[in-house]
Amino acid sequence: MSTMTDERTEQGRQDRLLRMGEPPRTLGEAWRKLVWILPWLVFLSSPVHDLAAGTHQPAATAAGWAGLAAFTGTYLALVLRNMGRPFSEPVVACMVAVLGVLSVVLTLTLGGAWIGLFVYVSVVCGTTFPLRVAYAAIPATTVAMVLVGQVVGAGAMWTLVLLVLLVGFAMTGVRQLVRTTIELRQARATVAQLAANEERLRLARDLHDLLGHSLSLITLKSELAGRMLPGHPDKAAQQVADIEQVSRQALVDVREAVTGYRRPRLAAELAGARVALTAAGVSCDLPAEPVLDGVPEESESALAWALREAVTNVVRHSGARRCAVEVARRQTLDG
Repeated sequence: MSTMTDERTEQGRQDRLLRMGEPPRTLGEAWRKLVWILPWLVFLSSPVHDLAAGTHQPAATAAGWAGLAAFTGTYLALVLRNMGRPFSEPVVACMVAVLGVLSVVLTLTLGGAWIGLFVYVSVVCGTTFPLRVAYAAIPATTVAMVLVGQVVGAGAMWTLVLLVLLVGFAMTGVRQLVRTTIELRQARATVAQLAANEERLRLARDLHDLLGHSLSLITLKSELAGRMLPGHPDKAAQQVADIEQVSRQALVDVREAVTGYRRPRLAAELAGARVALTAAGVSCDLPAEPVLDGVPEESESALAWALREAVTNVVRHSGARRCAVEVARRQTLDG
C-alpha cells in the first residue's frame, strides 16, 4: 500500500512539472505552459497601449489589432510546439517570415511603439532554426530592427539591440537544453528496455538449466519406476517418491529464479548429481563435502551451475557408465 501511495505521489509530482520539449498532455498543463510564457509577452504592452490610446485612424487601429493578434498567435504556435517533433522546416520558415514581415509592416505603419516585436522574431529564430541558420538570422533580425527604427525614429535602440542579440542567442542555448533533455529521456527508456531484455535472457537461461536438469531426472526415474513396478513395487514406490521430491524442488527453484534470488550451492548440486547419475545407471565418484574455504559465493554459484550442466549432459548424451567429479584448488603460475 505504501509503495502504491509513493508511486501515485511521484506520478502527481511529475504531472505538475512542465515537460521540456513535449506538447501539453492535459488542459492544466497547457495553462501552466501558457502562464510560464505570458511574462515574456511584456513587449506587447507597448503596441497594446498604442492601439488603446486611440491616436490612429479607426481603420489603422482595426488593422493593428488584427496584425497584433496574428503576430501573437503565430509566435505562440511556434513557442508552444513540441520541440521533440517540430514542425517541418518549410512551415517553420514560413511562420518566422510571417513574424518578420508583420514586425516590419506594423512598425513602419504604426510607429516606434511597435519596435519591440523584433524581440520575438529573435526568440523564434533561436528556438526554431538550426544553429548555423540561427547564428545568421539573429544578427539579421537585429540589423532589420535598427534600420526600421531609424526610419520611424524609435528611441533606446542600443538597449534593444543588446536585448535582441542576447535573447536570441540565449534561446539557442535553451533549445539545445531541451534537445539534450529529450535525448536523455530517450536514453533512459532505452536503458530500461535493455535491462528488461537482459532480465528476460537471464530468466530464460536459468529456467533452461533448472528445468532441463530436473525434467531429465524425472524422466529417468519415471522409466525406472515403470520397469520396477511389476517385480519390485516397493522400489518403484521409492522412485515415485523421489520424482515427487525432485518436482517439488524444481518448483521451488523456478520460483526462486523468477524472483532473482536463487544462488545454487555446490554441495546441494553434488547431492543432486549423485541422485541423477545413480538413477541413470551411471557409476559416480563424487566428493561428499567439497572444501570451499575462502571461495566467494559468486564463484561457488558458477561452479554449481557448471556441475549441473555437465551432469545433465552426461545423463542425456554421453552414454557413459562412470562419471567422476573432482573439486580441488590449485595454485597456478599466474596466481
